[in-house]
Amino acid sequence: MKGRFPLVVGLCLILAVATGLAWQRSRGPSFRAYEVNERPLVQTVVATGRVAAASRVQVGSQVTGAVWERRVKEGDFVRPGDILAVLRADDLEAAVRQARAELEQLQESTLPQAEAARREAEIALEQARREARRRRALYQQRAIPREEMERAIQAEAAAAAAAEQARLTARSLGSGNPNEALARARLASAEAQLAKTTIRSEVAGTVLTRNAEPGDVVQPSRVLFEIAQEGSTEILVPFDEKNLERLALGQTALCIADAFPSRPFNATLHYIAPKVDPQRGTVDVRLTVDSPPEFLREDMTISVNVESGRRDRAMVVPNDALFSQRGDKAFVWKVIDGRAKRQPVQLGLRGLASTEIRSGLAVGDHVLASPASTLTDGERVRIEPQTDSTVTDSPGNAGEDDTRKNSASRRELPLPLD
Repeated sequence: MKGRFPLVVGLCLILAVATGLAWQRSRGPSFRAYEVNERPLVQTVVATGRVAAASRVQVGSQVTGAVWERRVKEGDFVRPGDILAVLRADDLEAAVRQARAELEQLQESTLPQAEAARREAEIALEQARREARRRRALYQQRAIPREEMERAIQAEAAAAAAAEQARLTARSLGSGNPNEALARARLASAEAQLAKTTIRSEVAGTVLTRNAEPGDVVQPSRVLFEIAQEGSTEILVPFDEKNLERLALGQTALCIADAFPSRPFNATLHYIAPKVDPQRGTVDVRLTVDSPPEFLREDMTISVNVESGRRDRAMVVPNDALFSQRGDKAFVWKVIDGRAKRQPVQLGLRGLASTEIRSGLAVGDHVLASPASTLTDGERVRIEPQTDSTVTDSPGNAGEDDTRKNSASRRELPLPLD
């Protein structure tokens, strides 16, 4: 009897363990589950962009020359007409002086001489006319021969022609005459060329880059300065084209500068590019910052969360409970009386952590979270008791296009043991 007692005890222990294992198997595998409930849901499209001016102006030289002086640097604010740089222009200055001297010579020397010649010709004409009249009278009195009278008449005609030529010459050199207009045009052209050596800003804005230093020889095709034109501050964001259907003009966005993550600001979507970049598969979107913070700088990296949808009350499930998503269709493992049932659902707003369920479930239903791929429809499942916890949506990685909801929470709930 004493030898049989330990054997009986061992057999009883083995039988108890086997019975426990069989009972555990009969209850099915253990999974986490979520309770379907309603809460506010906000869907956002997330991407990374950069601060961009409404317009960038590239300033260059219209003439070839060496930089004599540079008057601005990066970060300087300029207004229309402000001088950015000055080129050396000895030859152009000489051309201006020559054109001005020609105009002055025309006005102060050539024209007075022509006027004097006109007056002399008119005096000579008057003398010739008097002499011709006197000769006619003498001829009528037969005091002189006819030949002398004819010579006086010819002299009068010659004097009249000379006077007319002098008048035409003086008139051609008078104020507003073609010669003076041509001289003024030459002067204006020379001054315009000289003015091009003074490089000025045509707009108000901030100097972003400078590519000229004193002594540099510049060509008309070279960009010397780039100016961000004063105006509304914009954020240029290349969104993945898969999110195009979620974007619309007027949507609001929460923006966070990588350099100042604790100081978010708002923006409004006001432009969607009419084409998609075929190389990157992105569409350019511009957002206007109505009240730009003072720390914003051109080309600063900005994380953008565009609000693309909102529900005050939405029936949601965590994303790890959804399987085989195609468009707005998916399925979940719904738990009914301790068994897993494959349940098709229709999706609505989608977030990085949770998704709206439009149909297929009801508030209070329970769905499994990430069950094994070997789970079959109707299989018995069990849930290990867990403490309720609150899980919030994560903000996602900057630069990755996706959707996410707001800070609404979800609860992990244990299912009743079968």
